[in-house]
Amino acid sequence: MESASPLGIPSWQSRVLLSLVRARMRPHALAPIDPSWVRRNMGRPRSARVMMAKSTGARSAQYERTMHWPGGEHVWWPTHDRTMQVPDRTPVLLYLHGGGFIACSPTTHRPLVSSLVRRLGGEAFVPSYRLAPEHPHPAALDDARNAYVHLIEDRGIDPARIIIAGDSAGGGLALALTMALRDQGTPLPAGVLLFSPWTDMTGTSASLDENSDSCAMFAGETIRRASRFYVGDGDPFHPMLSPVFGNFDGLPPLLVHACQDEVLRDDATRVAERARDAGVVVSLRLWRHVPHVWQFFAAVLPEARESLSDATAFVREVMMPGGATPDGERVQPGT
Repeated sequence: MESASPLGIPSWQSRVLLSLVRARMRPHALAPIDPSWVRRNMGRPRSARVMMAKSTGARSAQYERTMHWPGGEHVWWPTHDRTMQVPDRTPVLLYLHGGGFIACSPTTHRPLVSSLVRRLGGEAFVPSYRLAPEHPHPAALDDARNAYVHLIEDRGIDPARIIIAGDSAGGGLALALTMALRDQGTPLPAGVLLFSPWTDMTGTSASLDENSDSCAMFAGETIRRASRFYVGDGDPFHPMLSPVFGNFDGLPPLLVHACQDEVLRDDATRVAERARDAGVVVSLRLWRHVPHVWQFFAAVLPEARESLSDATAFVREVMMPGGATPDGERVQPGT
């Protein structure tokens, strides 16, 4: 399935949000990238974080931070009947956060992860994978693989209950992880969610130039400069760095959401095309007039809630073919 926002008409919330995002992000689009500065400023202003956390339910979700390896954060949604849920029918997300491989953490992504967990009635594990440039590839991939093994071996979770998900850099990492698991013979997850995934470290996607002006957050050159931190001395064409060039045979179903106007558009559309050519089930949707990883703004953005509801339906379908739900449709679509 491939579609855009209804009639291509953005909500008024999206128009306002795009203006705010552009005003904040675009002045830095062509500036040299300082990872320390990016880390300090990711997630600001504080008032916006608090508002998003409150409105998306992040303040009501339960968290357990694991200090031992694999470090990260377990997230679940408290319900009165939690102890009555059938364990082998409850979805578990392995969520890999974005941030260009140089920034962000489980904490910065609480609003987005909590929104998904609330809709699914399940839980999530968000690993604190190591960041570049201190830890270039393959550090993040190794940590993500260890986190997956932690779920199936240490916690005894059936891979058929696991959904690997990620946004931006985390989306590319999620795809590379799934390919690596297949290559090493590890049981694969039920499905993969990719939100505006960054899947090409070579800087050759046409949309880097075609959408360099229309993208509210980045210029194409921003992406090319940022890739160097994670690639390090590696080959940017290697499929574990740029999974768009990888082997898609035998992968589980994919859901890919991206913005028609963002510089990473083709990182998403090329993945969908290559997956389909390999016989993989793919759901691709393109929205117009929304910022990169707009799912973050479910508190205020109808397009974000639509995307998350679509992702929820996808998870339930791959886990329970035929439309059955593991939790009695706790949250209605579009909410």
